[in-house]
Amino acid sequence: MPNLFSPTRVGAIDVANRVVMAPLTRNRAPGSVPTALMAEYYAQRADPDTGAGLIVSEATAISPQAQGYADVPGLYGTEQLDGWKKVTQAVHARGGKIVCQLWHVGRVSHHILQPHNADPVAPSAIRANTKTYVIDKDGSGHFTPTSEPRALHRHEIPLIVHDYAAAARNAVKSAGFDGVEIHGANGYLLDQFLKTGANQRTDDYGGSIENRARLTLEVTRAVVDAIGADRVGIRLSPVTPANDIVDADPQPLFDYLLRQLAPLGLAYVHVIEGATGGPREVEGRPFNYKKLKAAYQKAGGRGAWMVNNGYDPRLAQDAIASGRADLVAFGKAFICMPDLTERMRRGGPYQGLDKATMYGGGAQGYTDYPALD
Repeated sequence: MPNLFSPTRVGAIDVANRVVMAPLTRNRAPGSVPTALMAEYYAQRADPDTGAGLIVSEATAISPQAQGYADVPGLYGTEQLDGWKKVTQAVHARGGKIVCQLWHVGRVSHHILQPHNADPVAPSAIRANTKTYVIDKDGSGHFTPTSEPRALHRHEIPLIVHDYAAAARNAVKSAGFDGVEIHGANGYLLDQFLKTGANQRTDDYGGSIENRARLTLEVTRAVVDAIGADRVGIRLSPVTPANDIVDADPQPLFDYLLRQLAPLGLAYVHVIEGATGGPREVEGRPFNYKKLKAAYQKAGGRGAWMVNNGYDPRLAQDAIASGRADLVAFGKAFICMPDLTERMRRGGPYQGLDKATMYGGGAQGYTDYPALD
């Protein structure tokens, strides 16, 4: 019977255990370029005996327009790809596996982060009641409310699909990633198109479930065509309120989306259960994740099923042993415990997180957390 520490195969990727490092934005890529410090950070968590069987990189902008936070990495310029290549080489030197999370923030941005100080783009011109991270002239960072977005024109959408596919090719063929994860969660662009709270379009990208799911499906198919389905995963969050996102009836929406994704042969589906970083049950937003998985499998989906949010070692072991999940992703725990898998194998000890160093800065709170002796 498989357990949390059993090896498995995720599409084309062999992993040494079923513990996944979830994507974690840390705002330590000045000029959107990955640094040597980032390579050290990921390598610390890549040892297949003590760390993650699979690392999902921090969310990475597919284009200048896709950026929503200061000092997050990109995947569209030569200097960025060279920086990421040093990261993937460091991870592979430790025996690890890493995929890159492809990101377009949509309306969760600020005009000072956009090319030519433009307004952020979104399915509809509805501002997100949330904040983003910017850098002041003195070099310090702070959170500020997002800017009012403009609605994307119909003719602009194919270019965004193209940007996703180009970023996927860059990730695998130039930067050396083992695959990619499409970020379709947490109130960013694809999630905005999916959900009624952000999408009030009246064209063929709005209104019905089929129309609202169109962009996510077009992006996924384009990425699959670019690098092969067995190196592509997707992250979804059916009921999270993150970044002021909501849908009137998420169960039929996501059941439909998973039925359409199933025939593509993805390496994995990554599902955030509940509110991202919060409760696993969201008040007033019931959701049946078992039904969602069944819809995917009944439609022919055979990719690994990854779960996330609020898992401790006991819950994670139970999810794997019961067959409810094939992989379990841990986020903040991997920040403060680079050897998290070994700690879970031993039953502890566990150490806490310095929240003051989560965003921006240097080595403190990033690469200086001690490992077990």
